[in-house]
Amino acid sequence: MTELPEFYFRIRENGAVVFRVDTENRQRRIEMNQIAVVNVKNGEIKPHGGRELLPDEFEEIKTWLENRIALLAKRDIDDIHRAVDYMNITTQWVQSKATDEQLEDVTDALLLAMHDLRSVLVRKKADRMLANQKSED
Repeated sequence: MTELPEFYFRIRENGAVVFRVDTENRQRRIEMNQIAVVNVKNGEIKPHGGRELLPDEFEEIKTWLENRIALLAKRDIDDIHRAVDYMNITTQWVQSKATDEQLEDVTDALLLAMHDLRSVLVRKKADRMLANQKSED
């Protein structure tokens, strides 16, 4: 049997619940003892149940948190690249396959979403251009 990790991170919406994995007991059962809760949004690491985290526990959790934040950021940009692909696929579908009934069903929602996205993109680009121009002056 392969060796189990020392810590298990149960992923949840805004972070994780952290458990210390223990197999060194009389029954040789896997026990998972909760030691902390991690919040990815604010970087908070809270020990569980009034206990203090050992330095190695804190460092392991901190490393997991940094890796998790990087992974989520990578996923965010990947989702946006997929959205661009979906927009292109949608354009091809509208041009070549969509029926009048299907277009009637989605046209208004697509037009509003695209208008909203375009407005935000144009505003953000203008903000970046102004900031770049100010930094050059």
